[in-house]
Amino acid sequence: QVQLVESGGGLVQAGGSLRLSCAGSGRSFSSYAMGWFRQAPGKEREFVAAISWSGGGTYYADSVKGRFTISRDNAKNTVYLQMNSLKPEDTAVYYCAAVRSASMYTREYDYDYWGQGTQVTVSS
Repeated sequence: QVQLVESGGGLVQAGGSLRLSCAGSGRSFSSYAMGWFRQAPGKEREFVAAISWSGGGTYYADSVKGRFTISRDNAKNTVYLQMNSLKPEDTAVYYCAAVRSASMYTREYDYDYWGQGTQVTVSS
């Protein structure tokens, strides 16, 4: 089992940057594929980015491609989401998720473990 804790959210102006972290506890963190999702007020939770267990594969939603970068440090049991050129429409609660798999996934129901979320607010 994996427990996930996100951090790094906050308030930033449009065009700014933030780096989110997701710290995992438990054994075999490197055996888990990881994903970032977000949920804006009044909207459904949506996929943002995913990374394979090794970090060798990544995948992004079109809305963040070229602006966000997902990475991981398995020695630190941590996954990151570097967010650049932030826009007001990026405002949401950001969640990290994990599934014990060699594949990457973009759908919520493919993930077994979730963090509590961290708020990101981008002002115009």
